[in-house]
This record gives sequence, structure tokens and C-alpha cells, in this order.
Amino acid sequence: MICILLVAGHGTVLETQIKNDVTGLYGQLTGVPKALLPGIGGKKILDFWWETVNMRQLFSEVYLVTNADKYKHYERWATANDFPVENVVNDGSTTLEGRLGAVADLELAIRSRKLQDDIMVIAGDMLCADQNFDIAQVLRFFRSKPGELAIYYELEEGEKSSSRGIVEVCPETHRISRFLEKPQEGVTALRLASVVFYCLRKATLPYLSDFLTLQPQAQDRTFGRFWEWIINEEKLPVFGMKLPTGFQLIGQVGLSDYTKWLAHYSAQQQQCLAKPITCRSYARVGLMGNPSDGFNGKTIAMTISNFWAEVTLMESQTLVLLPHPLNDPTEFGSLQDLYCISRKEGYLGGLRLLQATCKKFYQFCSKQGIALTKQNFTLKYDTNIPRQVGLAGSSAIVSATLKSLMKFYNITESDLPKPTRANFILNVETDELFITAGLQDRVVQVYEGLVYMDFSKQLMDEQGYGDYIPMDMSSLPPFWLAYLSDPSDSGRIHSNVRQRWLNGEAEVVEAMKSFAALTDQARVALQGMDWSRLAQLMDENFALRRSVYTEDCLGPGNLKMVQLARQFGSAVKLPGSGGAVVGLCLDQVRLVEMRKSFQEAGCVFCVIVPYNPSGTIGTNSQD
Repeated sequence: MICILLVAGHGTVLETQIKNDVTGLYGQLTGVPKALLPGIGGKKILDFWWETVNMRQLFSEVYLVTNADKYKHYERWATANDFPVENVVNDGSTTLEGRLGAVADLELAIRSRKLQDDIMVIAGDMLCADQNFDIAQVLRFFRSKPGELAIYYELEEGEKSSSRGIVEVCPETHRISRFLEKPQEGVTALRLASVVFYCLRKATLPYLSDFLTLQPQAQDRTFGRFWEWIINEEKLPVFGMKLPTGFQLIGQVGLSDYTKWLAHYSAQQQQCLAKPITCRSYARVGLMGNPSDGFNGKTIAMTISNFWAEVTLMESQTLVLLPHPLNDPTEFGSLQDLYCISRKEGYLGGLRLLQATCKKFYQFCSKQGIALTKQNFTLKYDTNIPRQVGLAGSSAIVSATLKSLMKFYNITESDLPKPTRANFILNVETDELFITAGLQDRVVQVYEGLVYMDFSKQLMDEQGYGDYIPMDMSSLPPFWLAYLSDPSDSGRIHSNVRQRWLNGEAEVVEAMKSFAALTDQARVALQGMDWSRLAQLMDENFALRRSVYTEDCLGPGNLKMVQLARQFGSAVKLPGSGGAVVGLCLDQVRLVEMRKSFQEAGCVFCVIVPYNPSGTIGTNSQD
């Protein structure tokens, strides 16, 4: 692979405005080419690109194409920066009117130096917001695709699509299906902008001279016109890779553009360095339909603010995952202490969740054509979600970690939509850590609040995810939660039910359909605020689960909590895989009495405080 940096533009507007500036602030920059102006952190714009591509293991040669007017500037720069002077190509132009055009400059370098290899071409005078992206990741993605590669980014607020080449990219194949060169306002709603940052295969290089033959005028010899022709007319396969960053100072820009974007990107960088990122995800309770989410059923679940997992990410020199002092113990008071902790909490803490999420995140971005920066970070977590009681503590840590990574690397909602995010979290647990799980927990922790979920086979097959509908939380009854202090006898909830379902056993198949029907009825009850009917449905949900999974599978601890709740006339069911129960008691006096009985039985009891992403709490939040 050979890299060619293009810096042959004639920045007449910017150069003239610097020369005529009356403030005196930019006098030292008079006559300096745009690529040699100070960039982020005081580093010259071209210095950044040279440092990015100056890697012998990736590029056999790097060339620089400039014009005759600025040639001496770049010759001096090459000498000072250990750039081979003989690789500086002079296109002979001295004015904007006499320019060759960007495509002609590239073709000149290839032809004059007799280059016969794949080519990466970059505009060396672009200001890039991200000073740490991984160029090797770009090359790996290019080599994985049967065609050319064009880098694009998502326009920032205020940037007009009419100033850029706009691409339409297939989300599955990443092939660019359409290229619009500086479309007029209103022509397209697309916000994905291509920049002069491309990879071309050796076999495609002859198309450059063909294009130049078709475009004799220099003003038409732009890469925007070239890609419009290649993609829209010639139908060559060109793929897109997103850089989650911004690019500016493209083409003819003025002094105000330079100062504005330099200040904007510099402030962004300082903010990232100074401020840790903290993200939180909440425990959930399954109110209806669980555990049918793993069996193409329907469920309703809710996030609760009583319990949460929190992840903090800070930029650092190396990538560090910090163990939690309680959940990832490495030091014990004695052998007996180790025995007791291991017996109660098992051997697997949260550190493996952080590591698996980071690994899967990198893998996802690489596959999706998103080039990440080479920034490192330190990641730590905290959680108060009780372990092994079925409140989705593991997925909460994964969800919070994913939120932090997305924020750190500027991954947007369009890059990783909510339905895909839920699948991602499930895959971390099932594929990487072999945790038996369904989608319900991950969906409700991504959407947050009260969510109705339909996992029908048709939906899952057609779109890869179900229908997820947030529900109104403005007026909810006082749900309560109780869980075992020692969940060691909470039972092996999933047992052999999955295999029976896969085998088509009628009892299990019909049970999962019944769970779905109960969920639809519960949705109507919630919308109509019919709490008595909702309580009845919760009891029916547990009875159905009990019949399918059997008492031996549910475990004595869960059954004891259910029996205790029913003594006080409360509806009750399992909110997750076992170790906890969720209930609805409409008699406030009996609710207080029930709390005392649970506490006396050695259980932890609390009234649920729903977590509403809108910020309002619509339930009785008694203590």
C-alpha cells in the first residue's frame, strides 16, 4: 500500500484574509500554506497526517503532491520532518485558475512515479477533530471488502450538506449505493459526508485517466465528481467506513472558518481529557410474561432506581480495567473467609463483563466500518444490584460499560441503534461469557422505563429484533420487591425447559403462547389503570411458570417468598431468573405488615421506585 497526501490546493481566500487581517494576531502566518497552519494542540495540520501514515509496516512509500507556488514551503517542511524530499511531487501550478484539479494531481503522482500498488489518498490540509484514530483499522477494513473505500463522517449541527459530498451507505454491506456531490438544500436528508480520504485498488487506478478524459476542465476534476461517476454511473463497488469525528477546512475556506473550527476542536479535546465519563444502568423487574422472552414470547418489564450499576471511564496512557474491591476480591482475611465469599457469591465478578464488552465493542466497530481512535482509558465499575437474585445485575454492568464506550468514542445512536444495542449486550453475555439469558433485560435497560416487548419468531426472523414499545409511567401502583439474603437455594430456573421447547413439546410451546397472551392482557390493564386485573394476571403468570418449571426447579427459597406474600393477599411472581419476587399489594396496611414478615424471615424488602427516563416518578414511593 502506498499513501499519497494531497496539498496542492490554492487557498487564496484564507491566505488573503490572513494577509489583510488588521488585528496583527496572524501576521506570522502570512504566506503559509493551509496544511502548514497550526492545528489542534499547536501541531501543524500536515504534521498530524504525516505522523498518522508514517508507518513502514503499513505503507511502503508516502508521497506528497503540492503546487509550484508552495513547493519550497513543503520542501523545507520535508527536510525538518524526516519526510523524503524526493517524494514531494510538484504539479507545476501557481494559481487557482491554473490548478490541475485533485484527481489530476493524484493521477500525476501515480503516473510520474510509476506507482503500481493499492493507493490511500488523503487531503493533507484537512483539519481532523480526532487526533488519535487508528489508520491500521482503516486498512484492515479496506482489505476485507471487494472494492474501493471512502471515509465518511456525520455532519455536525450547523454544517450544511450542500458543502460536502454526501453518501448513502447500506447498513448491512457498507456499500455506498449513491454519491451526491454538494447537493442543493432539500434534495436529501442524508447527513453522512465523504472527505478526501480514500483507498483505491491497483486494478481501479486506470479509471482515473478515463475520468480525466471525460472532464477536461480543472474545476470538474474533483473527487466528488469522480465518485459520482464511479458509484452512480460505472456502478463499481465502493464501500464506506465511518470515522466518528469531524473534518474541516475543506476546499476554499476563510480565516473565520479556520479560527472557529480550530477553537471548537481544541475545546472538545480538552473536555475529553479533563472530564471522566460516568454512565449508569438500572436493575429491572419483569412484571409480566417472563421468562418467555427467550421463547418468542412477549413480556413487560421495568427499570427501577432502587438498584443500579455505574461505570466510570477516564482517558489514560494505557488501557486499564480496575477490579471492584468487593465483587472482584483478590485478598481474603482467611481461608474460611475465602470459602464463605466464594460459596455465597461465586467466582465470577464484574471484571470479566468489562473485558468482554470492550472486546465485543472493538469487534463490532471493526465489522461495521467504524474506525476508532487509539485513545486508551481506565475503566472501573460500581454496583449495588444484589447478586444472583435475578435483577439483571450482569447486563446492567455491560449496558453501562457500552454507554461509556459509545460516549468516549463518539459512537452515535445511528451507529448503534437501541434494538441493535440490546442484541449487542445479549451477545456479550451469551457468546463471550456463555451466560444463559434472553433479550428482555437488555431491551429494558437500553430503552429504560416501562417497556412492552414482543419477541415473536416472525419479527425476530425478519428484522433481527422484536417490537419494543415504551409505556406510560405517569401513574403506577406501588409494586414491591423482596429478595433472599442468601440466594444459594434459588433454584436452576431455566432447567431443561429450553430443550423441551426446541423439541416442540406441546406443553412448553403452549405455555409460552400463554405467557404472551397474559402480557397483552397486562398491557391493557396497565393502560386502563386496572390494578386489580393486573394483580390477578401476575398471579396467573407465576402459576403458569410453576406448572412448566416445577417446584423442584424453582427452589424452596422462591416458593417460600411467594407463599409468604400470599398470606397477605398480595399478587406475586418472579421478576427474573430466581432469588427475588415482585408483587402488587393494593392494601397499604397489609403491605406494611407484609414488609415486617419478610424482614423477620431474613429477606430484604423494599417498595419499588421505578426509573423513568423522563425524570418523573409516577408511583407511591413509600419506604
